[in-house]
Amino acid sequence: MRCITLLGSTGSIGVQALDVIRANPHLFTVVGLSAGSNRELLAEQAREFGVEHTALGTDESVQLVTTVETDVVLNGITGSVGLGPTLAALESGATLALANKESLIVGGALVKAAAREGQLVPVDSEHSAIAQALRSGTQAEVRRLVLTASGGPFRGRSRADLKDVTPREALAHPTWDMGLVVTTNSSTLVNKGLEIIEAHLLFDVDYDRIDVTVHPQSIVHSMVEFVDGSTLAQASPPDMRLPIALGMAWPDRVPGVGVPLDWTRASSWTFEPLDDDAFPAVGLAKEVGRAGSTFPAVFNAANEQAVLAFHAGRIGYLDIVDTIRAVVDRHEPDELSLAGVLDAERWARAEADTILASTAH
Repeated sequence: MRCITLLGSTGSIGVQALDVIRANPHLFTVVGLSAGSNRELLAEQAREFGVEHTALGTDESVQLVTTVETDVVLNGITGSVGLGPTLAALESGATLALANKESLIVGGALVKAAAREGQLVPVDSEHSAIAQALRSGTQAEVRRLVLTASGGPFRGRSRADLKDVTPREALAHPTWDMGLVVTTNSSTLVNKGLEIIEAHLLFDVDYDRIDVTVHPQSIVHSMVEFVDGSTLAQASPPDMRLPIALGMAWPDRVPGVGVPLDWTRASSWTFEPLDDDAFPAVGLAKEVGRAGSTFPAVFNAANEQAVLAFHAGRIGYLDIVDTIRAVVDRHEPDELSLAGVLDAERWARAEADTILASTAH
């Protein structure tokens, strides 16, 4: 029986994690819950699972992590506000099942230095897939990592075709049901750029050995290519409950958590090269990752401001990544500390707002 503390329990990851726990009471028990603002659903979850320790708001979440005895902390918070809870979870000694990619990306070496070997388990479907495939070889046997991308709602469109994209179109993801920022990030492929940085930090593979391929069926979640020419791929229907369950039970698998593929039925999977001209966010993210320091924090913060401006109707779709590029180009890196990251984010948001004001339609 593993005791689970769940941060972001009312969001998509949190709700699906509770689905897994509800179906497997012999494997998991919930000892702590936190949410950003949904007080009513948090109270309902606490009643159902008999949880005494709950918190509303990020600061309280940090306190919750450090005071409740737990085996696993599942960080399902959205955005870089999850950095403090991530560091607190690692300091507590619990296994950290990390769905909050932004905290690793903006925290970089801070998070890696705080984590003991095996303490950090990825929950993103792509990184969970890679972690599973890597169990088949040593680090020295890895030639490259290949992250798959669905291509989002605008797969196959040229940069010119994207000029007049509307917020509603950007939220029409063909595979996944996510929040406003993450869904928009998937359409611009900013999300895939962030995942490249995450993969580099999680698996210690150089950026020139991390590739992206477009796979619209979202069945193969990522792949590892080995030095002998073999490639191992993790495949399953697109259901986040599988990587969530694996993150909470790692390295064990939870029986029956997902529906397997039906190999008795004909199906076709396709893979396409990424159009770097239409979707420059991936290349920019690699530049930012190589630069390190507070650049990833600036990349992420500028994107969040630009996405909100786009959905407010103030800027065009192509202005999102153009704004990120402009803010990154103006950045002078700061000390990589929690305070330094927070300062860099504040600067990036203010700088992005200045640029966005001049760009606004």
